[in-house]
Amino acid sequence: MLRIVLLLLLLLLLLLLLLYSLSRGLLSETLKAEVESRLPSTFSCEHRAAQSSLCVMEVLRPALINISGRVYRKNPVQEESYEEEEDDYPCSGAAAEQCLDEPCDAYDIQQTDRGFRCAIDVPSVLYKYIIGKKGETRKRLESDTKTSISIPKQGVEGQIVVTGAHRAAVASAVTRVEVLIDSFRRKQPFTHFLSFALNHPQVQQGFLRFREQVLERCGQDAGVDESIFQNPAKLHLTIGTLALLNEQEVTRASKLLQQCQDVIRDITEAKPLPVEVRGIEYMNDDPSMVDVLYAKVRVQDGSDKPQQIADRLVECFAAAGLMERERDRVKIHGTVMNTLFRKDPSAEDKSASARPGAKDREAFNAKNILQMFGEVYFGAFELNSVQLSQRFSTDDTGYYSSAGRVTFS
Repeated sequence: MLRIVLLLLLLLLLLLLLLYSLSRGLLSETLKAEVESRLPSTFSCEHRAAQSSLCVMEVLRPALINISGRVYRKNPVQEESYEEEEDDYPCSGAAAEQCLDEPCDAYDIQQTDRGFRCAIDVPSVLYKYIIGKKGETRKRLESDTKTSISIPKQGVEGQIVVTGAHRAAVASAVTRVEVLIDSFRRKQPFTHFLSFALNHPQVQQGFLRFREQVLERCGQDAGVDESIFQNPAKLHLTIGTLALLNEQEVTRASKLLQQCQDVIRDITEAKPLPVEVRGIEYMNDDPSMVDVLYAKVRVQDGSDKPQQIADRLVECFAAAGLMERERDRVKIHGTVMNTLFRKDPSAEDKSASARPGAKDREAFNAKNILQMFGEVYFGAFELNSVQLSQRFSTDDTGYYSSAGRVTFS
């Protein structure tokens, strides 16, 4: 009898355990279904895997920003937009948090009786972007960082001064100001450019012959007229462009060019480069719709020393935050015909590949020009300098005014 009772109790216990297990399984499935029903459909396994992969890639290869020679990492964060004059800037307000990777000691932050202070040089033309519409940008920066930002009057060159109770807060505010400045600096038209002058008298004479023959033989081709030819006194090779927004920045760029002189002379072996200007080329896909024709320049010994000089200069100026590096290898180019000259004879393309204001430009048919003058000879001379040239200017030779110059010998 006792054995039967024990057996029944054991069976009852097993039954209870079975019921308990089943109830837990059903509950788990119910909870799982409930949770999945509440998640957006986009949160699939594939989506999570893709998001994870993207995050890994962003961490391994983050976007970088070069500001005044300092490199910042852009962290992926939720960006906010603001309905202001600068609403197309992706790193304003709270979104500027993505750029706050700089340690406090990267700036000259001084301790004062009231806390900490840091002064930064900013061209006066950029003050308005820190102030914002009705002062809202400055107010937001001050509120977010618990600092005070003092800005000189518009048109008065000076320093923006950031003060605050904590060093880290001042560093944060300065970083945000510099990121804003860098963004809007990129939108400023360039004021100077590094150049090799090609206006040697022999090359000018060859260019004038080229212009005369093109107008005589191809003047009936679509878009070809005298207005699109370069000024012979301003023939040059463009290395790179700079937006120098006050005299201090011009001086800084000029000094940097001087510092590059030893590097340049190592390349040239401290001698002028005998060069020949021969042939023309274009850079778009359709020779019947061309905006710019370029003269080709080669060193008579077959070397690429001008290219080496250009690459080193762009590397140096980009590292200093004075120039944007648009490609790994600089495309030096000497413009002989440019449709921008139709409306503005002093116009310059910012880069060899860009077509600024393309919708306002009337392209020309260069097929016959390329066929007849593809290997036209302009002249030869000894190239012996690189210059920091000022846009929209003219010196006593007819070339651009120089803000700095270094020689090869």
